Amino acid sequence: MSTTSYLLTEDQFLCSICLDVFTHPVTIPCGHNFCRKCITTHWEINPPCQCPNCKKVFNTKPELHINTLLSEMVVQFRKSSQNKTKTFEQMIQKRRLRIEEIKQSVELNNNKVEREMAEGVQVLNTFIETAEKCLNNYINTVKEKQRETQKQAEGFIKELQQEISELEKRSSEVEQLSRSEDHLLISQPIKVWSPGVHPPSYVGTLMRAVKQLEETLRERMKTLIEADLKRVQQYEVDLILDPETANLKLILSDDGKRVHHSDFKRDLPDNPERFDSASCVLAMQSFSSGRFYYEVYVGGKTKWDLGVAKESITRKGNITLSPQNGYWTICLRNAHEYTACAGPGVRLFLQSGPEKVGVFVDYEEGLVSFYDAKAAALLYSFTGCSFTKKIYPYFSPGPNTSGKNSAPLVISSCHRM
Repeated sequence: MSTTSYLLTEDQFLCSICLDVFTHPVTIPCGHNFCRKCITTHWEINPPCQCPNCKKVFNTKPELHINTLLSEMVVQFRKSSQNKTKTFEQMIQKRRLRIEEIKQSVELNNNKVEREMAEGVQVLNTFIETAEKCLNNYINTVKEKQRETQKQAEGFIKELQQEISELEKRSSEVEQLSRSEDHLLISQPIKVWSPGVHPPSYVGTLMRAVKQLEETLRERMKTLIEADLKRVQQYEVDLILDPETANLKLILSDDGKRVHHSDFKRDLPDNPERFDSASCVLAMQSFSSGRFYYEVYVGGKTKWDLGVAKESITRKGNITLSPQNGYWTICLRNAHEYTACAGPGVRLFLQSGPEKVGVFVDYEEGLVSFYDAKAAALLYSFTGCSFTKKIYPYFSPGPNTSGKNSAPLVISSCHRM
């Protein structure tokens, strides 16, 4: 019955008199259907009995009988309409709720932006104030030296003017004595003057001002990076290494948190996901949105690679670490040479090597940052990265090198090691 109702249009369930869905539909002798109340009222108001649709006139008032089939179809139609209405109401309600969620999200985002902007403005204003303070100190120091030089010059000039007056006086006296035999006055000593006033050097003053500014900014930057590291650590994820991707010479711990290089290949299938030449492994977890952070203990090693990689990277044969090839990594070579593999590489001149490296990724922002997690120092940031598909945390403990690089890479947490 319900199938039949679906084959009819909505107009076929409407009474032509009240233009609404049939209520107690009846059929008159000409075959047309109306609501019982509608046709009865119509004939009472408009005699003789005539069909409102085809205008056929009935000499006697027809006996009205309920159209059972149409009644059942109307019931099904009403139920269907109610279900559709309910469905639409649910869809409308879901969209209204979604609108509210978006509004709340926008409001939260605006509040967050305002907070971050306020923090950023405060930090930058501090830098500006520090630079202005150093500038004012430099200007005041230079002006003070200038005043001292001016004062010294004025003292010299005054003393020289006094001596000129004295010499002029003595010159007059000498002229008078030249006529006498007393030459003792002429032989009195005359003061010998230095070549002149030496202008002070301001190079040292400038360098001291620059050094002071540099030290102050370094302290401010350290405070800023410490706060930044605390913020990104809230996005820490629990990673497990994927044995299906590990090079056959890599040994993974049972908990999937450690990896080190062995001199012997394991007897395992060389599946398409496995790296066959490069000594590396991916995490089991992938990311295609949002932010995430993880830390790796690298102490005691002479070589390693860390970062993230696209799912589509080449896993067979030799690989070249660079964003162009789908890798955003930093690496250690020869125990002390740190490089950001930016294609070409960027040497990182660090005061001390990190024991624990933190990796932070903001997928939408296109940002990959590396931190010295213990020293709370920023090592390097890749910016403007283009992420469109899954990316995986990437690890390489490097070759064993006769035991010199046997220490494992260890996926740690913000509170361990």
